[in-house]
Amino acid sequence: MTAPTIRVLICDDQMMIREGFSVLLNAMPDIEVVGEAVNGREAVTKVAELAPDIVLMDIRMPELNGIDATREIVTSSADTKVLVLTTFDLDEYVYQALRAGASGFLLKDASARQLADGVRVVAAGEALLAPTVTRRLITEFSRLTQAPKSGAVAQVGDLTERETEVLVLIAQGLSNAEIAEHLVVAESTIKTHVSRVLVKLGLRDRTQAAVFAYEARLVTPS
Repeated sequence: MTAPTIRVLICDDQMMIREGFSVLLNAMPDIEVVGEAVNGREAVTKVAELAPDIVLMDIRMPELNGIDATREIVTSSADTKVLVLTTFDLDEYVYQALRAGASGFLLKDASARQLADGVRVVAAGEALLAPTVTRRLITEFSRLTQAPKSGAVAQVGDLTERETEVLVLIAQGLSNAEIAEHLVVAESTIKTHVSRVLVKLGLRDRTQAAVFAYEARLVTPS
């Protein structure tokens, strides 16, 4: 049985970017570009119409920017994930996009293979952050969250000791396989822990779990 095709909506105000990404992704046997949008407002409308699995979202656009559009999409559509693409490698955009609910973040100079792999990773429910962005994200969290958020701290109390440990490792960027190796347990056990963490904290995915961990000050820059 073949895996279902990943349905993608591309949102960017530059036609060349939209067409380029469409060509690259449609060349992949497991990915189909089902639509395009020229701004955030149109992206919100087309997500409601087309129900894509992934939205490739630019940040700076007219009508409605990518951060606000991401927030509207993840609020209204539980099944659609947003992968933010931008040329602006700036702290504030990384932080705001993830806080808005983006499941991943890539720079526009990523290769075709990195782009396709990024779509697959996010579709599978994993977090995706470019390495340079991850370093900047840590710095930004350190600057903006000098004190833990009280609500986040209270929620941590609902987690078991092992679940808290898994949450910290997620925030450090480890995959399920890497967490399993670190804790010397089966990967299936880690998947169960991750699922329970997300349910208990009311989070969409691993990216939001990482954001939560920083806001609760479970993780701090080294």
